[in-house]
Amino acid sequence: MEEKRYQDLKKGEKGAVISIVAYLILAVLKLSVGFYANSAALKADGLNNATDIVVSIAVLVGLRMSQKPPDHDHPYGHWKAETVASLVASLIIMVVGIQVLIGAVPALFAGEQEAPDVIAAWVGAFSFVVMIGVFLYNRNLGKKINSQAVTAASKDNLSDALVSIGATIGIIGAQFGFAWLDPLIAVLVGLIICKTAWEIFKDATHYLTDGFEKSELDECRRTALLIDEVEEVKEVKARYYGNSSVVDIVIEVNGSLDVRDAHDISDKVEEIIKEKHRAIDVHVHVEPNENTETPPKL
Repeated sequence: MEEKRYQDLKKGEKGAVISIVAYLILAVLKLSVGFYANSAALKADGLNNATDIVVSIAVLVGLRMSQKPPDHDHPYGHWKAETVASLVASLIIMVVGIQVLIGAVPALFAGEQEAPDVIAAWVGAFSFVVMIGVFLYNRNLGKKINSQAVTAASKDNLSDALVSIGATIGIIGAQFGFAWLDPLIAVLVGLIICKTAWEIFKDATHYLTDGFEKSELDECRRTALLIDEVEEVKEVKARYYGNSSVVDIVIEVNGSLDVRDAHDISDKVEEIIKEKHRAIDVHVHVEPNENTETPPKL
C-alpha cells in the first residue's frame, strides 16, 4: 500500500510537467501575439498562463515533498505537502485574477476601442484545444491516483481552456464592430480565474483542517459492519493525508469475548477498511456490547 502511494505520486509529477511545458509555450505565444495584435483579452490570458507556470511548479514541488519518508519531526510522513501545494496554487491564481481585473475594468470603460488583429483569435482557439487536452489528461490522472494537487491543477487547466475560448469569441466579435467585447472578455477572464482560485482554496483548507466528507465516514461505518462479529459501530473519525486517509473507529463486539478474539476482530476491521478506502492506517478501538454478554456464536 505504502509503495503504491509513492508510485502514484511519481505519476502525478508527469501531469505537473506536462502542464509546465504547455503553459510555457502558450504564455510566450499569447503575450507576444497579444501585444502585437493589441488584444486585452489575449494579453490577460497570456499573463494567466505565465503565472500558471508558477502554480504547476508549486504542485510539482508538493508532489516531490510528499514522497519524503517519515522523519523525527514528521512521524506521519510528508503527505500533506501535496495539499499545501494546492493551497499555495490557489493564492497565486487569486492574485493573478485580481491583477487581470485591475487591468481590464478600466479598459472596458476607456471609450473608443480598437478591434485587435484577427491573428489573436487563431492563437486563442489553438490554446483552447491544447488546454482541453491537458485538462482531460490531468483530470483522469488525478482520479486514477486520487491526488488533490493534480485534481486542483486539472481545474486550473479547465478554467484556462474556458478563458481561451472566451478570449477567442471576444476577439472575433471585435472584428464585427463590437470592439468592447475584447476588454469585456478580459474582465470575465479575471472573474473565472478568481472563481477557480476560490474553489481550490476551499478544498485545500477543508483537507488541511481535517475536514472529511460525511458520506465517506458513513461508507467506512458500513464497511466495518460487513465483519459478522462487529455488532455496532459507535464512532468513526478520519482525516486525509495526501491521496489517502487515516481512520479512527470504535466498534462494539460481544461482551463475553476474550482479548485475543477481540483483537482478531479489530485486525479484520483494519484490513477491510484499508482495502476498500485507501487508508494508510486504521486505529480500531474495541468495546464490549453490554447487551450481548452471552458466548458468541460459533
